[in-house]
Amino acid sequence: MRLAGKLALSAAVLAGASALAFWWLTAPRVLPAEVVAAFPPGNAAEGERIFWAGGCASCHAAPGAEGEARLALPGGLQLKTGFGAFIAPNISSHPTDGIGAWNIGEFANAMQRGVSPDGRHYYPAFPYTSYARMTRDDVADLFAFLKTVPAVEGRAEPTRLGFPFNIRRGIGLWKLVNLDPAPVVSIEGATAEVLRGQYLVEGPGHCGECHTPRDVSGGLKTGEWLSGAVAAEGEGVVPNITPDGLSWSAADIAYYLESGFTPDFDSVGGSMVDVQKNMAMLPAEDRAAIAAYVKAIPGHPNGYPAR
Repeated sequence: MRLAGKLALSAAVLAGASALAFWWLTAPRVLPAEVVAAFPPGNAAEGERIFWAGGCASCHAAPGAEGEARLALPGGLQLKTGFGAFIAPNISSHPTDGIGAWNIGEFANAMQRGVSPDGRHYYPAFPYTSYARMTRDDVADLFAFLKTVPAVEGRAEPTRLGFPFNIRRGIGLWKLVNLDPAPVVSIEGATAEVLRGQYLVEGPGHCGECHTPRDVSGGLKTGEWLSGAVAAEGEGVVPNITPDGLSWSAADIAYYLESGFTPDFDSVGGSMVDVQKNMAMLPAEDRAAIAAYVKAIPGHPNGYPAR
């Protein structure tokens, strides 16, 4: 075989090996069967608490919904970003348009691995990188609660992304770097209250998804945890809530989450309005735990450009 032929053959073999490696590395990976089998039946009453902590209504309720209407979850909210428009799906109990026909394994894989029932990667606009830190009990309880919400007909529009972001398979590589169920920060001598707050903030509450700056791939810069960020939709900033950026006391933070009022007699605004509504539904001890954690984490300079 001539040199040119050998080079062409080598290039073809290398290309084929690279394609196989990419396919293997980016494959959606689900929870092991024995882990799924260990999920408990779930308690719907406890699941409601996780529903509010997880902010499910903020994205999946109809835009502008109030009161009991926030338990109808048809989706449709659009998050317009530099990657494209992410649209929240219907997660009501409807058997075909929502998640009413799902089993606990399908739900757990969506929540903690970002994998759909048909084996595709979910985009991380769905904050499964935070939900991966949730306990099995809380995932099962949330699933039990979602079975009790109204069944709403109609599917939301599909997410609209341009090339190459519309190639879902590539999310597999992104997950290798960014999907980690370990705690984000280590707090020496943390009390039980602070640890409870850490779980709520880093797990179901997914506060870091908005309050932490992101790298060029959209992954969180965890070394700048909760230091604030440019808003996902490119307008304004999400504030720094580390001790270097937020001077409020723990009592101030807990009261803000309950009432929506700041220590300066201002009121909650922007996208935080929905978050505060969710936090107001939690028991007082959960809000106190969140506040204790926010005061205990390392301080950081603002994670967004000077304004």
